Amino acid sequence: MQRLLDSYRAIPASASVRLAKPTSNLFRARAKRDAPGLDTSGLVNVIGLDVANRTADVGGMCTYEDLVAATLPYGFAPLVVPQLKTITVGGAVSGLGIESASFRNGLPHESVLEMDVLTGAGELLTVSRDRHADLFRSFPNSYGTLGYSTRLRIELEAVKPFVALRHIRFDALDDLIATMDRIIDTGGFDGVAVDYLDGVVFSPAESYLCLGIETDTPGAVSDYTGQRVYYRSIQHGHGIKDDRLTIHDYLWRWDTDWFWCSRAFGAQHPLVRRAWPRRYRRSSFYSKLIGYDRRFAIADRIEKRSVLRPKTAPPRERVVQDIEVPLGRCREFLDWFFEHVPIEPVWLCPLRLRTDENWPLYPMRPNRTYVNIGFWSSVPAGATEGATNRLIEAKVSALDGHKSLYSDSYYTPAEFDELYGGETYRQVKRTYDPDSRLLDLYDKAVRRR
Repeated sequence: MQRLLDSYRAIPASASVRLAKPTSNLFRARAKRDAPGLDTSGLVNVIGLDVANRTADVGGMCTYEDLVAATLPYGFAPLVVPQLKTITVGGAVSGLGIESASFRNGLPHESVLEMDVLTGAGELLTVSRDRHADLFRSFPNSYGTLGYSTRLRIELEAVKPFVALRHIRFDALDDLIATMDRIIDTGGFDGVAVDYLDGVVFSPAESYLCLGIETDTPGAVSDYTGQRVYYRSIQHGHGIKDDRLTIHDYLWRWDTDWFWCSRAFGAQHPLVRRAWPRRYRRSSFYSKLIGYDRRFAIADRIEKRSVLRPKTAPPRERVVQDIEVPLGRCREFLDWFFEHVPIEPVWLCPLRLRTDENWPLYPMRPNRTYVNIGFWSSVPAGATEGATNRLIEAKVSALDGHKSLYSDSYYTPAEFDELYGGETYRQVKRTYDPDSRLLDLYDKAVRRR
C-alpha cells in the first residue's frame, strides 16, 4: 500500500493520475501518456478468505482467475464470475461485469460489502453502504474517475464440483425469449433448479439457451481447452443437447476462445489449433495480439497485400459492444440488429438486480429483467466515424437500455449525462476529486483521453 501512495505523490500535480498495469480489458482507444502511473504491484493478491462468513478480501488488481483458484478448493466462488480470467475484481466493480449467474445474483458490485478507495484527492477511504455511501454507490461504472479500489470485501456462495449443461435449440426468437422469461420467473426448467443461464444467437432461425445446473454427481466431463471449441459444441439440430463440465471449466468456458473471437486469429482452424500452444489459448494472449495489431497496423498491412482482397473493399469499423435492454424489448433489438449489423453470433445474458438499491452511474430498474447482448467484431465503415456504433447507441437508448463503456462511445455530453449519472457524478467528483487529478468520465469514455 505504501508503494501505491508513494507513486501517487510522485506524480506531478499538473499530470492526470492513472494506473500502471500490464493488461487491460478495455477496447476503446486511449491517448498515450508519458507521466508514470500508480504502482499497483501490491494490490494483486487474495488477502484472506472467511469461509464461515462466506466473504473474501482481495486487492483491487486481483484477477478473477486468482480469486477463483483460491476459493474453489473450499467449495466457494464469487457470486458473479466475469467471463475472462484477467478481469480484476476492482475492474469488474468500477467498470461493471456480468455472467450467467446474473439472472439471480445481479452484477459484481452488488456483492461488495466494503472497499478501500484511493481517491483523486490522495485519501485512502473505507467506503460501504453506511460509510461515504455517496462514493460507494457511485463507484460502479466510474472507470477509475472517482478513485481506485485497493481492497474489496465481497460475498461468496457455495458451489458444487460439476455443472450439468442443457443446450436448448430454438428456431424462433420469440420462443427463446419466452422460455428465458419463464426460467427467470420460476428459477427452474422442467422442475429442476437452474443455477446459470445465458444464450447464443447464430441467426434469427438458430438460437440457444444454455442452462447450467450444479451437481455433486461425478461422471465424464468435456474439455474445451484443447481441440474442441465450446461455442461450436452448443449447436445441434433440434431439441436439447446435454453436456457436463467441472465447475472450474464452466466458469472459464468462454476464456479459451475469447467467446468466438479467436477465429479472427485462425485459432479455431484444426491445423492451426494443433500447433497453437495450449497456454496461449486464452483471452489475455488474444488481447495482446490485438494490442500489437493496433500499434503496428499488422492486419491492415496484410490486407493491403492480399490478392484475395478486392481493391475497392471499404475500411472496417470496430463494433465491440455489450448493451442491455429490458427483456420485453430484446426481440425488437435483435430484429433490428440482424437487419442492420452484419455480425454473428451474439451472446445473450439475462440479469436482474439483487436488491432495490440505487446505483446512479448505471441506473437500472429493480425487479425488472434485462438482457445483456454482446457482439464483438467489425463491419464495413460508413460515411462518418463510428457510423454503426452511433446507430446502435441510438437504438439502445430508444429501447430504454444502456451500453457498457469499455469500448468506443459517441454520445453527446447531454446524452451521456442522461444515461450515466450526470449531476450525481459531478457532485461526487467535486467531493472526492476536487482538483480533478483523475480523468472525467465523459473525457475517458467518449473523448478517449
